[in-house]
Amino acid sequence: MKRRTFLKSAAMTTAGAAGGAVALSSPAISQNKRQWRMVTTWPKNLPGLGTGAQYFADQVTKCSGGRLTVQLAAAGEIVPAFESIDAVKSGTVEMGHGCPYYWKGKAAAAEFVSNFPFGLTAQEYNAWYHFGGGDKLCDELYNDAFGCKFLPCGNTGVQHPGWSRKEVNTLADFQGLKIRMPGLGGEVMKRLGATVVNLPGGEVPTALAAGTIDWAEWNNPYGEASMGFWRHAKYYYSTGWHEPGTVLELFVNKKQWDGLEPDLKAIVEQCAYAANVVMLSEFQARSGPVLEQFVKSHGVIIKRLSDEQLIKIAETSATVLSEITAKDPMSKKVFDSMNKFRSEQKGYSDVAEADYLRARSLNYKWPS
Repeated sequence: MKRRTFLKSAAMTTAGAAGGAVALSSPAISQNKRQWRMVTTWPKNLPGLGTGAQYFADQVTKCSGGRLTVQLAAAGEIVPAFESIDAVKSGTVEMGHGCPYYWKGKAAAAEFVSNFPFGLTAQEYNAWYHFGGGDKLCDELYNDAFGCKFLPCGNTGVQHPGWSRKEVNTLADFQGLKIRMPGLGGEVMKRLGATVVNLPGGEVPTALAAGTIDWAEWNNPYGEASMGFWRHAKYYYSTGWHEPGTVLELFVNKKQWDGLEPDLKAIVEQCAYAANVVMLSEFQARSGPVLEQFVKSHGVIIKRLSDEQLIKIAETSATVLSEITAKDPMSKKVFDSMNKFRSEQKGYSDVAEADYLRARSLNYKWPS
């Protein structure tokens, strides 16, 4: 007891001598600890999406030394998945993780923030966000529409257009095809004569098994591995025109964001950027072996849409995009910025990555 009394007395004497240093003492910092909740639109530990959100939450907690603890709540634990943005806007919870196109009914431009058919690759999107003015546009949209701060916090990379129970060799084969494809891609398919069936992700495998739908779009091989689509549809289609690099988002209540100390803001930003890279990397790393398993173990047949089909799909996509941007000024503002960046990058991407990938696919001897 005497030793503790002595140490306490010595500490008080030192504090008095230090004057202004008292404000920086450990007790003062500990009093400013925050515990935030983050709602998601994903089931707990959903491969890629749910695990990516958990990675972000854990990293913020660790990097802040516990000054900002983020507790993740899966879809339905606090609010249903599609009420996440409202819960953050109202301040019920501090932050959320989801996909921008989920909020198109509340702000049409959110769908463009996700990306758009024949749009930007994942790396092109990152470049647009950081160096093409995307950060300012996303913040403007989310502040005005949702009262939130926006940060990219994940990317799926190129998604497959889907699994089909039947071959689709011509444009005519889309007529009457019952297809599950959300967002802008679904609207394009509707224009091509398909019957678009809106289903939440959890119901898609059952619907495909029952024949309620002929075609199921979800994600990429790793994201689809647990869905068992291959049991009911042997044809796995590419090219992923509809979602070339779908962005996942972190949205933070603006009042809470503005109240964070500058270093905690920086930690949240950097952890979101890290999650963006880690999620994309996980989808890439896991999808290769899973795709090989689909083909070798489950007899899946990879089919590519023909150039004729893709050209018509692209032209129809252009019509859909033009109609939406003509009606909504913010959609036009976001799309014009992204589309200008797409035009600037297309030539470079074609002679860089596209040409390299073509060269890598040529027939030559290579170590096994």
